[in-house]
Amino acid sequence: MDVTRLLVHLGANKLPTGIDRVCLAYVLQFGAVSRAVIQVRYGMFSYSNILSRADSATLFERLQKPGLNFRHWLAAFLAKSGLRSWRRESVRGSIYLNVGHMGIGVPGYGQWLRHLGVKPVFLVHDLIPISHPEYCAPEAKARHVARMETVLRHGAGVVTNSQASLEALQAFAAQQGLPMPLAVAALLGVDLIDARMAETLQRPMERPYFVVVSTIEARKNHLLLLKLWRRLVEQLGEKAPGLVVIGRRGWEAESAIDMLDRCEPLQGFVLEKPSCSDAELVCYLQHAQALLFPSHIEGFGLPLAEALSLGTPVIASDLAVFREIAHSIPEYIDPLDGLAWLGAVQDYTASDSPRRAQQLARMQGYQAPLWSAHFAQVDVLFGKLHS
Repeated sequence: MDVTRLLVHLGANKLPTGIDRVCLAYVLQFGAVSRAVIQVRYGMFSYSNILSRADSATLFERLQKPGLNFRHWLAAFLAKSGLRSWRRESVRGSIYLNVGHMGIGVPGYGQWLRHLGVKPVFLVHDLIPISHPEYCAPEAKARHVARMETVLRHGAGVVTNSQASLEALQAFAAQQGLPMPLAVAALLGVDLIDARMAETLQRPMERPYFVVVSTIEARKNHLLLLKLWRRLVEQLGEKAPGLVVIGRRGWEAESAIDMLDRCEPLQGFVLEKPSCSDAELVCYLQHAQALLFPSHIEGFGLPLAEALSLGTPVIASDLAVFREIAHSIPEYIDPLDGLAWLGAVQDYTASDSPRRAQQLARMQGYQAPLWSAHFAQVDVLFGKLHS
């Protein structure tokens, strides 16, 4: 199991993003029967260490609770484990898991997999840099094309986080003239987060408020929300609701970041939270009027499923993947229709909002995707690869 992404992100003291949380769920599920793989690069030279079972168990356990001194611990651990890297016994025929996209498209990666003789299984989170390059860094499309071509050329199996992602990968394979490996679409679970995490926390804001949870980047459409929040403040003054923006600043979002930094009417109404513990996230969601999710494109939508699992209404873009996760429960609005978003926020702000009450009624009996169901499908795929 490749843990390079987790080491890079947690080693930089970053709180786990959506993909990181998926990687951690896989560590929890398969750590007891896996060895850790770590990719190392020096310029154009790269190699990978496969740790011993004992060192892997130590690393997997620490990844679950990295702690404040993780970076220093990791440096010392890697120095020791590098001397004991597990190299001699053949891993031919083993399943190699990479669920974080890290390193997949780098030169020499496919040859390394062939040399090991493993059966690579990749989790594909999305094809957004290929289908919507305008929302990504300039070099992201070429890098993601290399990743997906590697997945198709060398993968023995593929897991996607949704049917929408699987169909996007199938379309890319057809376009490139490459065969599809064995594949399964398995919705990600949200049951590693629950209401009990916030039992000791108080309501974080007195006024009614809404939450948006994501990295601040162009495709997440924060700019739409910030513009309509300025309008709300101009119209309602002190009676305007609050907006909590949970997520660190990303790329291609200069206009949204300028509004966060310099738009005076938003001060006191918009709260930016670059980092947030799971307990704080649960607390913010539990007390919110709704989660707002106005993205232009998504491969999954973990905050949407998490909000519904906590009983929090959702107002979201009308995306196929959101309907796959949440069916007809949320309010779905075109991400370009600012007036419709403004009207929905105004309606949901009222304590006696009929629209909000109707969604709470639709939410009754909602079963959020479970990790157990996800891994049951993954196990079926593994079984086919071993047969």
